[in-house]
Amino acid sequence: MRRKSQISSLVMAVLLALLTGCATLGPGTIARDRFDYTTSVADSWKRQMLLNIVKIRYGDAPIFLDVASIINQYSLEGELNASFGWQFPSGPSIGNSNNQRVGGSGRYYDRPTITYTPLTGEKFARNLMTPVAPATVMSLIEGGYPIDLVFRILVHSVNGIQNQFGGSARMRKADPEFYILLEKLRQNQASGAVTLRVKKTEDRAALVMVFRKRVDKETGETAKDVRRLLGLKEEGGEFRVVYGSAPSSDEEIAMLTRSIIEILSDISSTVEVPEEHVAEKRVPPTMEPEGEGIKGPVIRIFCSKAKPGDDFAAVPYRDRWFWIDDRDYRSKKLFSFLMFVMTLTETGGKEGAPIVTISAGG
Repeated sequence: MRRKSQISSLVMAVLLALLTGCATLGPGTIARDRFDYTTSVADSWKRQMLLNIVKIRYGDAPIFLDVASIINQYSLEGELNASFGWQFPSGPSIGNSNNQRVGGSGRYYDRPTITYTPLTGEKFARNLMTPVAPATVMSLIEGGYPIDLVFRILVHSVNGIQNQFGGSARMRKADPEFYILLEKLRQNQASGAVTLRVKKTEDRAALVMVFRKRVDKETGETAKDVRRLLGLKEEGGEFRVVYGSAPSSDEEIAMLTRSIIEILSDISSTVEVPEEHVAEKRVPPTMEPEGEGIKGPVIRIFCSKAKPGDDFAAVPYRDRWFWIDDRDYRSKKLFSFLMFVMTLTETGGKEGAPIVTISAGG
């Protein structure tokens, strides 16, 4: 009898704990859900970007799907029931008896609903094909990104000095002066000898690159080399930064920038592919790098039959795995930079696009 009473008390205590726990279920999930969903969205974003680079390598069309919203619903329900009964016999030969029942049930629901929005339409396509504004390029440099890497990824040419390009339509090698220019610009950036500012002109604001005059002798010589390579006024200190393939005077820096689709095409040209796919003309040969460092592949993307065990991002495509090595810090950093640049470009295209809402719970 005493044992039954203890069991009944224990069941009631558990059910009461479940019921009272409902009051703190919502706040208690924030720390877990916020970081779990952030990690999941970030990982899927990396894999989507990598897959689109590989698809472009094979001549396939890139498709982007945006996670528009994540709504998670929790429900915790509990039910407790009990019944007790006693029977008092009328005859002296029949002993006293009693019966008791304690029961309960509980249900827990976790119902996430995720909404996906395909990025499509004319506006999105135009933004993919629109060159990145020179002001955006220079803002990234002012924000601390190395100027040589920014120019290598985002710029076709500076004052007519050509960068290399891996796009199949107009594949080319870089002018020898381009890498020298990047090296000199990087030295100037590291010394703080070059800055940017917005200067008011007659009817608009102009982006200006400023070469500081009060610098040490070595930095001053490097700045002179930059001006000489770009064909700028030798003693000039301020130069307008404009979009174009050639400057209109020796006081301008004409920057021909790339669009997002050109950036992805250039990076895709160095993706490793199976030799049999090249032999079967499913994909063009991998572009040979011009050297190491800034002359080498911007991002190294490997190919293997088996799924890699130590990857930063990996996607299956055409019975192969394409991946970035987690031990390749340079590729990881540039890949993350590429995704950041993608966010700076107004994608648009969501208006009127079909929305896919999926209930991810059981």
